[in-house]
Amino acid sequence: MNMSIIDNKLLIDLEWYEQLWAFTLNKTIEIPLEHIERITAEEPHSSWAEIRAPGIFIPGIIKAGTYYTSKGKEFWYVTRDKDYLTLELKDEPYRRIILTMDRNQEWIERINQSKSASEERNI
Repeated sequence: MNMSIIDNKLLIDLEWYEQLWAFTLNKTIEIPLEHIERITAEEPHSSWAEIRAPGIFIPGIIKAGTYYTSKGKEFWYVTRDKDYLTLELKDEPYRRIILTMDRNQEWIERINQSKSASEERNI
């Protein structure tokens, strides 16, 4: 998985095998920075009441795909129990996107800085 920020949008590019595990045809998820309400490295709450459609879940190994929860539609691509990156969104098909990735703290800072710079330009 690769992430980048271009033209005030966060781009999440999935590798072919990540698309396969997540059961998605979308290679790239584009999120306008102003649609990111909150970004954290906290472990997200997960429960057995979630509906997976479509996706995969193997405890301790992978949780990937689209999940419907009490908070709304979510996209998960989690392959370990640390290094979370949770994006809480507004005005997007997904209410939350939850990933695990290296350098998650670095991405949190980078996204927050880009959001701030974008907001300053729009004032």
